[in-house]
This record gives sequence, structure tokens and C-alpha cells, in this order.
Amino acid sequence: MNDTGRILVVDDERSVLVTYQMILEQQGHDVEVALTSREALQLIRENEFDLLLCDLSLEEKHTGFEVIEAARCKWPAVVCVILTGYASPEVAEQARRDGIAVLFKPIDIPEFLTTVNESVRKAHGQVKAGGG
Repeated sequence: MNDTGRILVVDDERSVLVTYQMILEQQGHDVEVALTSREALQLIRENEFDLLLCDLSLEEKHTGFEVIEAARCKWPAVVCVILTGYASPEVAEQARRDGIAVLFKPIDIPEFLTTVNESVRKAHGQVKAGGG
């Protein structure tokens, strides 16, 4: 089974975005990045992704949950991970309820890669189980 995937990474800090992209591409993943929720929504409209890694706090009070909701409207089974420096109990509960993993910044690289690899495998399993 192919353990690489198409990944969309959304973060409003350019240096963080470049770091994630570099790490993921070194692992063989096909990565698109977005600095704003607007860019993310455009990429979601134009592409298909196995995994969405999204910062919780985006520009102009937009949140990662908004981007995830848009992605799930297009692909209900897309695997999503919220990246955040802090998650209130309410945010953590919403993520858990919606089946969204949460990774805390600063990102622990081995944990990050484990989560990404498990998520991509899960996404590929859902595609195969769904007959795609």
C-alpha cells in the first residue's frame, strides 16, 4: 500500500508552513500549502486531498474548523488534523466529537509524522473500502 498522500497544509505563519511542507515532501508526500483560509478554500475547490492539516487560528478570526467543514462538504471522508498552540476544553471536545486529531505546537516531529502516516493510511483505507 502506498503510504504517501496528497496533503493540504493551512497555517497563517509562512515559516511554519514552509517547515511542514519541507518535512512532508521529504517523506514523499504531494503537498499544497495555503497561508489563508481563502487560499485553502480555493485549493479545496480545485483539488482532492487525502489529508488536511490546518492551524486552528487563521487570519481575521477564521478558524481551522471552517476550512475543515468546507473540505468535508466536498469529501466527507477526508482525514483532518488541527494544529494549535493551545486548545480550550471546548475546542478539544469539538475536535474529538468531529473525529479530528489535534496536534499541539511546537510540533513534535516524530509525533507529527506518525499522525500524518496513520492519517494517510486511514484515508487510503476509506477510499478502498468505499470502492474508489
